[in-house]
Amino acid sequence: MTAMVTPFGDDGGLDLTRARELALRLLDGGSEAIIVCGTTGESPTVPYDQKMKLFDAVVEAVGGRAPVIANAGDNSTSDSVDFAKRVAKTGVDAIMTVVPYYNKPPQEGLYRHFRAIAESIELPVVLYNIPGRCIVNMEADTTLRLARDVENIVAVKEASSNLAQIAAIIDGSPEGFEVLSGSDEDTLPMMGLGATGVISVASHVAGRRLAEMVHAQAEGDHTRALKLHLEMLPLFKALFMTSNPIMVKEALAQTGFPVGTVRLPLVPPTETQSAELARVLAHIGL
Repeated sequence: MTAMVTPFGDDGGLDLTRARELALRLLDGGSEAIIVCGTTGESPTVPYDQKMKLFDAVVEAVGGRAPVIANAGDNSTSDSVDFAKRVAKTGVDAIMTVVPYYNKPPQEGLYRHFRAIAESIELPVVLYNIPGRCIVNMEADTTLRLARDVENIVAVKEASSNLAQIAAIIDGSPEGFEVLSGSDEDTLPMMGLGATGVISVASHVAGRRLAEMVHAQAEGDHTRALKLHLEMLPLFKALFMTSNPIMVKEALAQTGFPVGTVRLPLVPPTETQSAELARVLAHIGL
């Protein structure tokens, strides 16, 4: 799956035409689902009304060809519940909701937050744990409580890079609950533990190669999967040399599909960063 960037025009406004084109390009490039307006989609600087327009545009463009997952999480439970109800009417196939950031809730608060959101809608819900951005880590026990207690919580995007925690979730989760990598670099080791895929950034420019790696690992061709992982590892690292999604938007521009720049407080890459990314893209044949 791809965590899609949000295209902006020269004036900084949403470029919905480009968003539709990008969604189809990602599916043609090997993605099997699209996550709209998550971290990589610059969700903190896209207001709710703009998010709704973006969800509508991508759903329309995809036309049922693949699942569209909308990020509806916020750090206010009541706002998240209200917004999730609005989003559920757009025709998206599922929602993703992130650990509340800045207010540092305890584990019981996380449990009640996610349960309130999930029980307010009928759509499947993907939890999103990314302690590097949210400060708070959702512990394995909390994830497992939610997986067992709330029927429509069906997956977790784990971006903690804590393999012991991830292994505990995989080991203890109910049948059908999916554990997905939230970091391209962690995908192969996580799949070795039993994770079932990735919500990717690198798939914007290396989608077919990444899909080949995931499917090779799933089918037991571990040698092929490791070879592909090692080939793409410089790209995985280069895309995070500064705050995401600065470099992946630059990568799209360098590979012939510009989507505009980032919104403040993010800023475009430096000349040195752009040059290093160009070197990596050339080195791995992109």
